[in-house]
Amino acid sequence: MESTHELVVVVANTGFSDIIMDAAREAGARGGTIVHARGTGNVSMQKQYGIAITPDKEMILILVGQETRDTIIESINKVAGIDKPARSIIFSLPASNVAGLKFE
Repeated sequence: MESTHELVVVVANTGFSDIIMDAAREAGARGGTIVHARGTGNVSMQKQYGIAITPDKEMILILVGQETRDTIIESINKVAGIDKPARSIIFSLPASNVAGLKFE
């Protein structure tokens, strides 16, 4: 079964959800859900790469049509990717049996 929708998941440092959602909306997303989360960063990674691991995270969940997924991911990555202060990890998952949304 092929999915027509995708769940874009962004895990970012706390405080960057507004710029992430602005970028997503500019690329075609209509909205999202922000979940407060806590990361368990690897201490050796922090020492090896000099990256400060902030345990407080925000997870932004954005359900989109499959045709806009790549554009939305690219837009978010441009302003809040792993090389930006937000240090976002962005990925998508297929979503099946979606109800309650109308994509036009």
